[in-house]
Amino acid sequence: MKTPLFTGSGTALVTPMDGGEIYLPALAHLIELQHAGGTDALIICGTTGEGATLSPQEHEELYRFAVRHSGGRMKIIAGIGSNDTAAALELAHMAEEAGADGLLMVTPYYNKTTQAGLVRHFTYVADRSALPVIVYNVPTRTGIGIAPETYAILAEHPNINGVKEASGNIGEFARTKALCGDKLTFWSGNDSDTVAMMALGAKGVVSVASNLVPEVVSRLCRLCLAGDYQAAAALNEEYMDLFADLFWEVNPIPVKTALACLGRCKADMRLPLVPMGEANSTRLRACLACHGLIAV
Repeated sequence: MKTPLFTGSGTALVTPMDGGEIYLPALAHLIELQHAGGTDALIICGTTGEGATLSPQEHEELYRFAVRHSGGRMKIIAGIGSNDTAAALELAHMAEEAGADGLLMVTPYYNKTTQAGLVRHFTYVADRSALPVIVYNVPTRTGIGIAPETYAILAEHPNINGVKEASGNIGEFARTKALCGDKLTFWSGNDSDTVAMMALGAKGVVSVASNLVPEVVSRLCRLCLAGDYQAAAALNEEYMDLFADLFWEVNPIPVKTALACLGRCKADMRLPLVPMGEANSTRLRACLACHGLIAV
């Protein structure tokens, strides 16, 4: 049995920007809010953190800043995803030197690969890094999904700790869990799937919504870990509209727009991401107001 890198709520943290450049004062503020909200882990330079448009030097800067500012209060998991295996390994070594606790590694995108190629891609990095690897499956973005049988092979690697599962296919997740047993830890990769997946054995979530409501997502996970699924389901229903509304447009456009509404950071993003459309922005503000996050 592998010890989970974390249990509970992991926040896929945004990367605050000002004029297209990283703005560390806002990041420091967000990290403090996450700690106060009960977050267990921070994922830096993931999809929500716009890792795809950050340079290697910016990745390293963000890894080091998050580790230093968190001061061991939360696990720091470094996003190293790339469709170039060698580039992913380079980022893994940067994360290791920065003092991160683990790595989040998405499936290759665009050039993609076969299931055999996925095994070699993840194994190549896991063999060469001292940090535990979390595999990230999000086929709607990458165009390739990880088959249950492939998970079973990856589960045998001692340095592959677990999976951020964002396929949205609960039935396939159940089959994967049955194949892998306790050789892999699973985390929901979608806020809307957290309760269902934790009921089937997942240990928490890598959340977008927790950028806004860390205390809610933390409580949701703790209820599930305690086996109180009735209370967890009620809390999930209460916030299901917010979980959905944060994906009206491509992530992280809505969550950065929402954070700007809350005054926590600017909505600045790098191309090809663009500001949220006016109609969707108005609907998102109404949702935030409904939950008491901003004034009506």
